[in-house]
Amino acid sequence: MVSISQLSFGYGKQVLFENLNLNLLPGHIYGLLGKNGAGKSTLLKNIAGLVFPQEGSCTVNGWVAGKRQPAFLQELFFVPEEVYLPAVTTVQFLKATAHFYPRFDTEQFNAMLAEFDVQPNEVLTRLSYGQQKKVMIAFGLATNTSLLIMDEPTNGLDIPSKTQFRKIMASALTDERCFIISTHQVRDLNNLIDTLLVLHNRQIVVAKELDEIADRVSFVTLPAGSTDYLYAEEGMAGLNAMVPNTTGTYSKVDMELLFNAIISNNQELINLLK
Repeated sequence: MVSISQLSFGYGKQVLFENLNLNLLPGHIYGLLGKNGAGKSTLLKNIAGLVFPQEGSCTVNGWVAGKRQPAFLQELFFVPEEVYLPAVTTVQFLKATAHFYPRFDTEQFNAMLAEFDVQPNEVLTRLSYGQQKKVMIAFGLATNTSLLIMDEPTNGLDIPSKTQFRKIMASALTDERCFIISTHQVRDLNNLIDTLLVLHNRQIVVAKELDEIADRVSFVTLPAGSTDYLYAEEGMAGLNAMVPNTTGTYSKVDMELLFNAIISNNQELINLLK
């Protein structure tokens, strides 16, 4: 699906990636996490062919992303962080753009708009930012492209809408589709993604399914004052901690705790997850 090999990229003297390697497969919802400025949006733009690697390569379904050939474009939809929509109704927007995507499903689109409580006859520029974001999310899902990329899709959504977003995203995934979602709001991806990607220090330092992470690390609560852990933060009932999973017991992955540990350069944990 997505194959990135030895990719290096930067703006001027600012290097964002060096010899970055990554392979993404269909049938997964990937969550891309990283600190502000780590290059999450730029990585997504490399995959979408909107910027070009200085070294290395990026292909999607065998197509070189940077060439943006029609066969590549009709199998990819990108929802950017900032959306700018024309002063037309949703119906008019659909008529002008849906035909570029061979598997676009109008019924699916209308059903998702209804789920999001967006009126189809409103002029898009008169909608709130959150409502505009919902239109683009629904449109992207209804294209039924093999690759869907979303950059901070929950920005502008209220709490009920974030719940709807997770439900709709999960229902739209098939074995033939790959979703990549970048966010700095880690909790928005709870119960949605199945594979975690963490971009840190110019590399993807973690690229693991959540079940595999849970096989290697246990997320537990320890008494205050404990010291035998990989990483811990103070919580209401003691220490929210990670320890090596030596018993094979399953625990739910706390992505926020895990992310905080990684960006604190906890090398022991990073090595455990390689």
